[in-house]
Amino acid sequence: MSIFQKLFKQTFIYGLATVLPRMLSFLLVIVHTKYLDGPISFGRVTILFSWMVVFNVVLAYGMETSFFRFWNINSYKKKVTSTASISIAVTTLLFVITSVFSQDIIASLLGIDKEFLIYVILILALDALVIIPFASLRAQERPIRYSVIKISNVVINVTFNIFFLIFLPNLSEKVEMLKGIYIEDFQIQYILIANILASGFTLLVMLPFYFKVKYEFDKELWSRMIGYGTPILISGVAFAINESFDKILLEAILGPKQGLFDSGAYAACYKLALFMTLFATAFRMGIEPFFFSHAKEKNAPVTYATITKYFVIFGSFILIVIVTFSDILKQFMIRKPEYWEAMIVVPIILLANFCLGIYHNLSVWYKITDRTKFGAYISVIGAIITLVLNFALIPKYSYVGSAIATLAAYGSMMLLSWYFGRKYYPIPYNLKKIGAYLVLSVGFSIVSFYVFDSNYLISIPLLLLFLVILYAAEKKELSRILKK
Repeated sequence: MSIFQKLFKQTFIYGLATVLPRMLSFLLVIVHTKYLDGPISFGRVTILFSWMVVFNVVLAYGMETSFFRFWNINSYKKKVTSTASISIAVTTLLFVITSVFSQDIIASLLGIDKEFLIYVILILALDALVIIPFASLRAQERPIRYSVIKISNVVINVTFNIFFLIFLPNLSEKVEMLKGIYIEDFQIQYILIANILASGFTLLVMLPFYFKVKYEFDKELWSRMIGYGTPILISGVAFAINESFDKILLEAILGPKQGLFDSGAYAACYKLALFMTLFATAFRMGIEPFFFSHAKEKNAPVTYATITKYFVIFGSFILIVIVTFSDILKQFMIRKPEYWEAMIVVPIILLANFCLGIYHNLSVWYKITDRTKFGAYISVIGAIITLVLNFALIPKYSYVGSAIATLAAYGSMMLLSWYFGRKYYPIPYNLKKIGAYLVLSVGFSIVSFYVFDSNYLISIPLLLLFLVILYAAEKKELSRILKK
């Protein structure tokens, strides 16, 4: 099997593990926007999960990527697994103990209700404990088991969300046994409980991993892993700021009522950009182990350049498709029109996430040359851009300002990674084709969405024209790949 065939096979399977759960998560958007009490309640849920994104990164502290880096050194495999497992388990336990005894302080600092905090702590702890087991499955190239567990987690989560929010209120009136578990105005807690049940199931399934590990803590190895992972942690926190802080800042800057409403509407429409995120995440899941395992190949730079070009091709296509059919998607996913006022941000967020996906492809140079500090520098610059522009633009433009800030941050990170990569690990990217596809897809999307208001008489012909141009430019190479 060629390296491209192997890459695409793993990307496809990891893609299922990413796409199917996220597709199921679309049901949650539909359920939450329909059965919660409007954008304000959805805004509260959004802010809780935004903080969870940040703390998920902190509790992982770069150990997953460090695990991949050192696991590929054969003599270290067992030590890497045991050392990383012990490290995550100990820090998670310390986090739980500290958080439980500091709930008042944490709730005050984060601006969230204390009644939700214990649920959040438990979800974060359960998710942290499966970081290394999942990383081990990826390192051993066992994508099917990985995918089945990930998908099961989301199925359980979605099922309990539907049960608690839709069926339980009616069933509690008819079934005596269910009266004891139904509480009025408890929707947000039910959403968190559904997450706990799903995360608890996942940890239960992954527990055999911990029984198979031969526990041996190598302090010297751990120090090296922490050293390698610290820039990844900084990058991760910066990414979390880029991804989540705009929703938090909307409430902080605009006030509880307007801020929660705008945060809820923005978060709901933001979900339409999830298709781009799905594609980029699935691609990254398959490609990250591939980058490390093929770093020493003579033609590695050419391979990486080809991979990035096809990422841009597929991403450009996805951008135009989502923009073209955004009106249909919003009516299917976001059931209440009061959320639709934020639809204006959809093309901006799609493009922002596209830039982020390109950045992940370009970032290969600092990962395989052990210059992860550059990842931290670039991510911190992105986070600074996010924070500065959000504080500057939210008071006047609300969530439109947040969307612009996200695009500016991810676009800057993409360009910075390309600029520094030329010096430390030159990769022969076909910039003319990549640039042409980007300009065409962005230009067609702007004309379709903002000029002609997604008029199908304009947007569909533009989509078809893009496909014709794409086929004409890539005909020979596509034929060669399909024959293989």
